Amino acid sequence: MARVRVLQHVARGLGAPRLPLRRLLHASAPAAAAATAARVLDLPSPGELLAELPLSSSAASTVRGARDAIGEVLAGESDRLVVVVGPCSIHDVSAARDYASRLLRLREKHAAELEIVMRVYFEKPRTTVGWKGLINDPSLLGEYSIAQGLRTGRELLLHLNELGIPCGVEFLDLSSHLYLADAVAWGAIGARTTESQVHREMVSALPCPIGFKNSTSGDVQVAVDAIQASSQPHHFIGMASAADTTEAGGGRLAIIESAGNPHCHVVLRGGSDGPNFDRASVAQAAAAVDPDWSTSARRTVMVDCSHANSQKQHERQLLVVEDLCTQLTSLSPSSAASALCGVMIESHINGGAQVRGQCKLTQR
Repeated sequence: MARVRVLQHVARGLGAPRLPLRRLLHASAPAAAAATAARVLDLPSPGELLAELPLSSSAASTVRGARDAIGEVLAGESDRLVVVVGPCSIHDVSAARDYASRLLRLREKHAAELEIVMRVYFEKPRTTVGWKGLINDPSLLGEYSIAQGLRTGRELLLHLNELGIPCGVEFLDLSSHLYLADAVAWGAIGARTTESQVHREMVSALPCPIGFKNSTSGDVQVAVDAIQASSQPHHFIGMASAADTTEAGGGRLAIIESAGNPHCHVVLRGGSDGPNFDRASVAQAAAAVDPDWSTSARRTVMVDCSHANSQKQHERQLLVVEDLCTQLTSLSPSSAASALCGVMIESHINGGAQVRGQCKLTQR
């Protein structure tokens, strides 16, 4: 009753009555206690895992070469297209390695026209609940062996880069990038987190090109705002990597001073209001990023051929690609397609989707 009386008096503009503070706080104390963590478990620091699984010189060369190549595409210094292609998410490391060996042949064959990056997603944002990806639950059995998930994910990234396949990931958790980012050539911020200030700050300190997806509703402006914010320097509380601190192993909370990320772009993935890969949508997105886009060399728009752009039917991704190819074929200096930097495609060795617990998971 005390809280009700306080609220009533404040709402009526009469000011709060004089009530003992302990009476106001007492009712909320049990709820606060119930919100504490059930368990807190140790996790290897980023420095410890990187020391255990270091990036080899050949893997570093793959990462560096792809980052530079993507940067050249975004700056308009290369007429190639970036193609981020691969499984929706990684659940089977053996299948991912098999897929990568096949993709490598295509990457080498089409190197003059395309900068092919393998989609290697370890984290899955959920609208409500569900499997959150290989890092969170590598066994898919609800065991949540996150330390093993980080180790397995890093091992796969190292293998792929040493093979000659650059990797693209979605950065979802605000700490996992410390374990993985040195082995990542391109990253995405998903539709559910593009508007997040802390993700924008994180991106401003990341060493790789980043694509911000439009919101699930289809709003592109949130991605445009994210690009602008992430391109600027920031000061924020974060976790220091081993390379950023004199403390052994890193992994301490620190004040991060970022330089800003100059290689950010929009990823059009459609929304609840429909697809947005058509000519007009590409032009609108390009103009939102840069009002002078028609005379600029910059290429700031990538199209995700999946999600709402394909109406969540993976076979329809080919129709999206064909439409984009038509746009590119009719390319003129002022056409919308001149702003296209690349595409995202979800694919695996076998087509289709699988429901965890209802079948034996295969290479899909």
